[in-house]
Amino acid sequence: MNFKVGDIVSRRSYGGDILFKVIEINRSEGMALIKGIHVRLLADAPLEDLYKPESKNIHEKQEKYRGKARECVARIYKNRNMSRERQVRGGNLETFYEVPGRVLHLDGDQDYLEQCMKIYNNLNIEAQGFFILEKKQPEYVEKLLRQYQPDILVLTGHDAYLKGKKKFQDINNYRNSKYFVEAAAIARRYEPGKDNLVIFAGACQSHYEQLLAAGANFASSPQRVFIHALDPVFISERAAYTSFRRTINISEVINNTISGMDGLGGIETKGTFRFGIPKSPY
Repeated sequence: MNFKVGDIVSRRSYGGDILFKVIEINRSEGMALIKGIHVRLLADAPLEDLYKPESKNIHEKQEKYRGKARECVARIYKNRNMSRERQVRGGNLETFYEVPGRVLHLDGDQDYLEQCMKIYNNLNIEAQGFFILEKKQPEYVEKLLRQYQPDILVLTGHDAYLKGKKKFQDINNYRNSKYFVEAAAIARRYEPGKDNLVIFAGACQSHYEQLLAAGANFASSPQRVFIHALDPVFISERAAYTSFRRTINISEVINNTISGMDGLGGIETKGTFRFGIPKSPY
């Protein structure tokens, strides 16, 4: 089959479980570089292993992921309303204004970044987003932290545990984990306080343990599984809307993602949300 850049494909050897977009083709070697449409995975694949799914199959898979995202957003709003009532404790919510944490989001994929920025906006989170390739994130992260002074930092994009490798603890066996680790370490040197700057780092199959050791509060992927493109947003939302007086409920925040405990984890961390009073009429 004659593939071209931009085609939506699946892999025969994996049972067509994931939709990918072709981003590079090396015809002399019979290989393609493909990225997940809904999961943060970048992979090399033989052209002979790829096929173009029927439009019906594409639509069904896309709707499945959209449905999961809608469910997450609905749970978030339900939990947020309950949290508001607990924090105000009988006061009149109309007299308060909200100051959620602000997000700086660095993403190695332009498509994923645009998806994430839409959800930040839908969830009423102030976010600055930048398309920066994974290997360039260590170079730019401190400059952007100084410029935007966020409460929450997201370092994400694509990753993968390289096929044929056997040592899960070797950072060199991952496509981009070393760049996320380096960027997280630079960010943590900039702000050592784990409650002053909440960091999420990683993508599909990332080196979870090294990311946490570098200073991330939340990371992927404990079981080296794929994570959904929007999972970093759902983690950030809990950090942005949990009171600075409370520790984020790790189980709750992970359960509000699509990938769950196999794909995401973290350490005890305080939230960044504050109420203000009175609300200005202007």
